[in-house]
Amino acid sequence: MRPVADACHIAVPVRDLDEAVSFYVDGLGVKLARRYDDRVTFDFFGDQLVCHLSPDLTQEAALYPRHFGVSFADPADFDRLVRLVEFRGLRVLHEESVRFEGTAERHRTIFLADPSNNVLEFKNYDDPRLQY
Repeated sequence: MRPVADACHIAVPVRDLDEAVSFYVDGLGVKLARRYDDRVTFDFFGDQLVCHLSPDLTQEAALYPRHFGVSFADPADFDRLVRLVEFRGLRVLHEESVRFEGTAERHRTIFLADPSNNVLEFKNYDDPRLQY
């Protein structure tokens, strides 16, 4: 397990930094850490998310193979995130659902897309030991 002071670093391309700030800060409620002309850095649920300006980005939103997000240990945190998504009308690619029903890996999940079509998955396992 990593020390609490350590953060996972995730970097994704975005076509517009203002759109990224609006989605991540105003939409998901994450903290803006730093902003430069070519990138913006967020405190993304305790990890570092850097959105690099890529104005010619043309990717479509697809669940697989590339996505990132948070696996919540506490089901109440997942529930709060789902309510926030609904309240703020964020773009949902795949509605909240249950995956792997009847197995030890059963979990609830929801997939979102940011304005640049980066896909985010948020989930909560019935057994929190499986979040890693």
